[in-house]
Amino acid sequence: MANILISGYYGYDNFGDEAILSVLVDYLRRNNHQITVLSGNPQKTAQTLGINAVKNFKLFDLMVAISRCDILISGGGSLLQDVTSLKSLLYYSFVIWLAQKTNKKTVIFAQGIGPLKSKLAKKIVPSIIKKCDIVTVRDEKSLEYLRENEINAQLVSDPLFSVDLPINKSNGAVGVQLRAFKNVDDVFLNNLAEYIVEHFSDKKIELYVLQESLDYPISQKFEKILNKTAPYIETEIIHNASHNDIITGISQLDYMIAMRFHAVLVAIKTGVKTLAINYDAKVAKLAYEAMLPFLTISVDTEWQTAFEKLKQLDSKKILDFAKSQHFEWSIFDDMFN
Repeated sequence: MANILISGYYGYDNFGDEAILSVLVDYLRRNNHQITVLSGNPQKTAQTLGINAVKNFKLFDLMVAISRCDILISGGGSLLQDVTSLKSLLYYSFVIWLAQKTNKKTVIFAQGIGPLKSKLAKKIVPSIIKKCDIVTVRDEKSLEYLRENEINAQLVSDPLFSVDLPINKSNGAVGVQLRAFKNVDDVFLNNLAEYIVEHFSDKKIELYVLQESLDYPISQKFEKILNKTAPYIETEIIHNASHNDIITGISQLDYMIAMRFHAVLVAIKTGVKTLAINYDAKVAKLAYEAMLPFLTISVDTEWQTAFEKLKQLDSKKILDFAKSQHFEWSIFDDMFN
């Protein structure tokens, strides 16, 4: 039994990150490891998962947690990038560096590395990753970057692909999952509403919130646009829901239109016909690999073509793709078993 410390974007009610944490904790529990998570909301993390959790930005608590651990796991997600924030990159790098300085084993778990824009980030990130005991990344671009820096890394799929999810049982609704993003403006939202009404006027529209701070306000705005465009359409915002409730809800949809990577992934895993909204390269890549249509957030988006392709999708082919994706837990077995 080892004392495992997990560092990531946890405790902020982001569905994707919390789902990855849950999968990772389940894996580590197989051998009764002692698990501690650095969390923005340690009380909720501890209560939800039944593990130890400490406040991530309390330096003393962080140092004590590292001193007591045998292995630090950093990830998943996009922690080591400075596009969102240089401050967050420095924090996650510091956690890894401190663990290495105190002779702890360190693991990069299913991360996306970069983009790295500042000279400081480009210097720090390769230097700490080189000293990690296991490095796994979730995309080809990250793998290529690390290999260019002579770092041995392995490419893995998303950990959620290793989880059994309920197969689609239709309730006749269409799911829409949006998040705040610079180009998701009134023009885009009005166009989206127009085509949803044109193609799905006979269905209930369920708006899924996967992170309250970024998804809920835009979901409220889009619901108002939908209601104005077609007052007769039934709408509902699904928010403050548990992971299981979100997964169950998505699994019962006729169709899903989604921005977030893990909203698309859950829909794929449950065989729901899905139209992805390409706001990030990882979403476009997943849609391309699963042969799903996707919308580009731009004025020249081919709306009609995308919706027609959505309706022509084959649920069985979507499930076949999901079954072809495996997360290789065996990479970590020697260290954790």
